[in-house]
Amino acid sequence: MGLQDEIRRNKDARYDHRLHAVLLVARGNSCKQVAEDLGDSLRTVQSWVNAFNKDGFAGLMEGEHSGRPARLTDEQMDTISAALRRTPSDLGLSGNIWDGKTLSAFIQKNFQLTVGVRQCQRLFSELDFRYRKPRPMILGSSAEAKEEFKKTSDD
Repeated sequence: MGLQDEIRRNKDARYDHRLHAVLLVARGNSCKQVAEDLGDSLRTVQSWVNAFNKDGFAGLMEGEHSGRPARLTDEQMDTISAALRRTPSDLGLSGNIWDGKTLSAFIQKNFQLTVGVRQCQRLFSELDFRYRKPRPMILGSSAEAKEEFKKTSDD
């Protein structure tokens, strides 16, 4: 369900969701009923209630998620960011447009690290780099035909 997905994606929404669940239990609803109504497991709602009883509102706050350690250092990320402002061919790679495969090759060549294409695609957004796909050119046509072919905001 789209609403549940949005709650899971947003840190503030997750806190509000926990708070709402505890409020419903405090108003007399069973943990089981609240879990069913909100789409959570019984055990999850019980743990939220226990955390609230033990630590108050702080018990419902999101803890730190350590996650997997970054494979690229801040300096390497700075190097990648600078490289993305240039064309791949300027850096000795094939092609003129950055994509996940090309970035993966750049990282392998410069840092001897293997980073998957999908992870490289995530790096684009992390570094505020937006991939722009080139539009095909109509060969041998007039300037008017090319302008007509271009996408416009009027469509």
